[in-house]
Amino acid sequence: MAESMTGLKRTHRCAELSEANIGEKVTIMGWVQKNRNKGGLVFVDVRDRSGLIQVVFEEGSTDKALLEKAAKLRSEFVVAIVGTVEKRSGAVNENLATGAIEIKPEELRILSESETPPFPIEENSKTKEEVRLKYRFLDLRRPDIQRNLMMRSRVATLARQFMAKEGFLEIETPFLIKSTPEGARDYLVPSRIHPGSFYALPQSPQIFKQLLMCSGYDRYFQIVKCFRDEDLRADRQPEFTQMDMELSFVDVDDVIDINERLLAHLFKDVLDIDVQLPIQRMTWQEAMDRFGSDKPDIRFGMELVNVTETVKDSEFVVFKNAIEAGGTVRGINAKGQGGMARKKIDKLVDFAKGYGAKGLAYIAIHEDGTVKSSFSKFMTEEETAALIKAMAGENGDLLLFAADKNKVVWDVLGALRLELARQMELLDKNEYKFLWITEFPLLEWSDEQNRFTAMHHPFTMPMEEDIQYIESDPGRVRAKAYDIVLNGNEIGGGSVRIFQDDIQEMLAALLAENASTADEKYSEIDITYPLIKIGSDWKIVSLDDTTVKVMCANFKSVKDEISSQLTDDSTDSSSAAAEDSSTPGSTASAEGTSASIDITTDKFSVRFKQFAISKDYGGNPCLMIYYDYTNSGDSQSSAFVDFTLQASQNGEVLEGTYPEASDDAVDNYMSTIDPGKTVTVCQVFLLKDTTNDVTLQGKETLNVSGGQTTSQILKLK
Repeated sequence: MAESMTGLKRTHRCAELSEANIGEKVTIMGWVQKNRNKGGLVFVDVRDRSGLIQVVFEEGSTDKALLEKAAKLRSEFVVAIVGTVEKRSGAVNENLATGAIEIKPEELRILSESETPPFPIEENSKTKEEVRLKYRFLDLRRPDIQRNLMMRSRVATLARQFMAKEGFLEIETPFLIKSTPEGARDYLVPSRIHPGSFYALPQSPQIFKQLLMCSGYDRYFQIVKCFRDEDLRADRQPEFTQMDMELSFVDVDDVIDINERLLAHLFKDVLDIDVQLPIQRMTWQEAMDRFGSDKPDIRFGMELVNVTETVKDSEFVVFKNAIEAGGTVRGINAKGQGGMARKKIDKLVDFAKGYGAKGLAYIAIHEDGTVKSSFSKFMTEEETAALIKAMAGENGDLLLFAADKNKVVWDVLGALRLELARQMELLDKNEYKFLWITEFPLLEWSDEQNRFTAMHHPFTMPMEEDIQYIESDPGRVRAKAYDIVLNGNEIGGGSVRIFQDDIQEMLAALLAENASTADEKYSEIDITYPLIKIGSDWKIVSLDDTTVKVMCANFKSVKDEISSQLTDDSTDSSSAAAEDSSTPGSTASAEGTSASIDITTDKFSVRFKQFAISKDYGGNPCLMIYYDYTNSGDSQSSAFVDFTLQASQNGEVLEGTYPEASDDAVDNYMSTIDPGKTVTVCQVFLLKDTTNDVTLQGKETLNVSGGQTTSQILKLK
């Protein structure tokens, strides 16, 4: 039976107490971590978010009833204890912040009892994740989880204080916005007030923060939630939080300076780690050449070595062909791994193939100086010796080589370098190595599209000295872009924006010109545009990467192209006879309409099932239309993307709504459906009345040849 805490007021958190509090009467409240009953002596460890403290109930000095009550305590009981802080009578616990003191209790109240937890409340839990998430309220009690969340809170507080001193304004930007493609899919939120319209959740506050700069706010920041409907990554979730900022009247050095000092401030205050300023800088080109990555881990060496010149005259066909094709030959030296077993080397070869390599050449130098090579028969002893020398190879080393286009070689060796570092245990978790990567290429060549594309985005300012090359040699142009890297992880990045019309127009013209000459294969791609109709206007809901590529390659004006292809609902409509006019709730159509809203295309089919009159969430009469949607295409889609259904009554278009009772079929409208699968979908409309007929009109969301439009009349009475 839980006891009241009336009359009690907590004076300290558990780990806030120290030897300075000896002799003080205190009140603590928290959870029982452990209860050790030694018979006449009960030790109770009480825990809250600050840590642990020991409470000692001892026969002779503790009331008998209180001692018996303490003996009944179990893990995760919630207690309030009043007592006096004393110096520990036993040995000091050096591993505990309160290890030199204990509490001698005068009062114990059990505020809440607990069943036996499904797993121990302790650090570094080995419990399966699905169990931890099922009992998330217990998992969140774990000290390591609590420390993480408290650290996050502290970082946010310190960051806000720092940014305020630097003249930044913290401004909230909207969450419900217009969909603007930013490289990932948007999460969409249907509007109740405007049926058929959708809000998008922001992938970043990009548009709004630049609007603020245009409006003269000068310096903005925000600790903001962002949303991207994309697959999970090791360092990315569908929703994540970032510290976002924008500055006016600055250049690269100004942005780097502020962020360096912010990082140094946070690491010193939170972790007591001194960040050496200024942080090392490295150009993108140097990073790729030395480490094969634009986010290199510099806690260890094993740098890439370009041996193209050394092997250019070799008859080894792998090296020879790569060089003749304009590629390079590079290698890494895994010190002390010359004795690696062949089976492990083969696994490294398979690993490299996963990053695009056709294979992996190696030279193993044994401790006795003998050499074993996968390509020794294709090279002379002199060539092999020269290659070993170029790689600074010594007895006991393993030399690994990749030969291909630069990008492939960088990807392969960059990943292989990290894999070897993990195997060789070269990564010190207590070491923090920061690095700025600067001077990214403004543009990168896309073999897929056969053109230049913006590496970051087309609004990134080029380096002033490279502007002259935008038209004549675009690949040479460097950008005022920068990333901050910590131990091989990109933890932030940005760029200076173009603010000069002539430069922006020059870059836009280049990208447009390249787009117009893009590979003609895009003209052969059949695209279904995710559109919705609002009144008489069509709106793009979101665009995937392929759609954007097609439009860039083939459309002079996306708006004009779409407008020219969309027709009135009556144009080129095709009739689809009802499968069964006796379907419950359905009615044969009136003159001039088809028997059903059924539609069959090469991408999807719709089969009307029935309708029902019910109530919506506000208690108003609503019409529920049920139909089977089948995805007949070769990629995932949904009824929301493929099919537009409109309902009218008394000449007025009915608004969409949500039913009073939950119905899986309603959720299926926007659910992603795999190819070949069929689901029952329900769309709900707010009725004007429950007596007059309702006209349904179904249409392909978009088909550039006009598409199908069908209609059906439902007699409600």
